[in-house]
Amino acid sequence: MTVFDRLVGQEDVEAELTAAATAARRGVGAMGSSMTHSWLFTGPPGSGRSVAAQCFAAALQCTSDGVPGCGVCHACTTAMAGTHGDVRQVVPEGLSISVKEMRAIVQTAARRPSTGRWQIVVVEDADRLTEGAANALLKVVEEPPDRTVFLLCAPSVDPQDISVTLRSRCRHVHLVTPSADSIAKVLRERDGLDPADAQLAASISGGHVGRARRLATDLNAKVRRKDALDLAVAALRPATAFAAAEELVRSADAEAKEMSASRDEEETEELRTALGAGGTGKGAAGALRGSAGVLKDLEKRQKSRATRTGRDALDRALIDLAGLYRDALAVAWKSNAAANHPDMADRAADLASRTTPEGLLRCIEAVLECREAITVNVKPQWAVDAMVATLGDAFREPFSHTRG
Repeated sequence: MTVFDRLVGQEDVEAELTAAATAARRGVGAMGSSMTHSWLFTGPPGSGRSVAAQCFAAALQCTSDGVPGCGVCHACTTAMAGTHGDVRQVVPEGLSISVKEMRAIVQTAARRPSTGRWQIVVVEDADRLTEGAANALLKVVEEPPDRTVFLLCAPSVDPQDISVTLRSRCRHVHLVTPSADSIAKVLRERDGLDPADAQLAASISGGHVGRARRLATDLNAKVRRKDALDLAVAALRPATAFAAAEELVRSADAEAKEMSASRDEEETEELRTALGAGGTGKGAAGALRGSAGVLKDLEKRQKSRATRTGRDALDRALIDLAGLYRDALAVAWKSNAAANHPDMADRAADLASRTTPEGLLRCIEAVLECREAITVNVKPQWAVDAMVATLGDAFREPFSHTRG
C-alpha cells in the first residue's frame, strides 16, 4: 500500500506524480520534463487536490529504496500526518491568506531542508491568496531555491481562482470527480460500511469522498442535507420561505460554532499558558496583563475562521439545493442523466410538474447567484433571502403555467 492509495479514482494523476517523484530522486540537475519546482493541483470540491499534494509531498520525501511514496517509512508517515519538519502546509484560517502570512512562509521555504530531501510548501486553497500574498509567492516561484518545491491547490485555472502569471509558472495537475462506484468501494473497504449505505452516501455526495463518509456516519450531516433540500418546498409558499431561509443560515452558523468550539478553547488555553497564566513566579501576573493584544489577535483569527467555516457549510447546502433543481430539470427534459439526489426522485418529479424548464433554470441560476454573492461578502442572510424570493417567483410567474 502506497501513500497514493488515499486518492480515489485518480489513476492518471498517481502515475504522473510517481514518475515525477522518481525523477526527483536523481537530483536537482535532473529537474525537467517529469519534475519541477512548482505545481498547481486543480479539481472540483472533493476530488482530492489537497490530498494529492500531500501524497506527492510524502513521495518526494520518501526514503525507501522502492517506488517513492511507500507509506511505511518515517518520512512518508510524518508527511501524511502533517508532522514532517520539511513539509509546511498553508491552510487559510479565515477568508483569505494574507501577505504577511505568505512572506513568513516564503522566508522559511528559502532555507535548506533540515532532515528531508526537499523543503516543501503545500498551499491549500490558493484561490484565497490576496493579491499581495500572490505577488509575494510569485517572486519565489519564479526563482525558487534549489531544494524547495511549491504545491498549490485551487479549484481551477480560472483567473478568479489563481493569477495567470502564477499559474504559468506551475505544472498543472487536474483531478477529476471520482465516480460514485469508486467512492462506495472506499467506504466499504476502508470504513467497513454496509454496501447499501455506502452506495447511497456515495451517490449523494457530489463526488466528495469526505462528505460521503460524513453522510454515511454522521446523523447531523444527514439532517443538515435534508434541511437544505426542504428549502425547495418551503420556497413555494411565502409563509414559509423566509423562515426556512433564516433557518438555513442559522444551521450553517451552528455547524461552524460546533466545529470551532473545542479548537478555539484549546488554542486560547495554550496561548494563556504560554503567556504565564497560572504562573506564580515574580512578574507572571503582569506578563498576562500585558498580553491582552496577543489574545485579542487570536480571538480575531478564530472569529475569521468561524466565518469561513460557516460560509463553507452554507455553500455545501446551496450546492445540494442546486443539484435538486438540476434533477428536476432532468425529469422535465426526460433525460437519463444520473441524479444528484437519487433518494429524492419523487421531490424532483414534483418540482418538475409545478413549473417549466425555464423556471427550473431560473432556480438554478438563483442558487448560483446566491453563492457568488456570498463569495464577494454580501451578508449571507440577505443573499439567501434574495434567492428564496426568486425561487418562489419561478413557480408563481405566468410562464410557469404554460406547459401543455
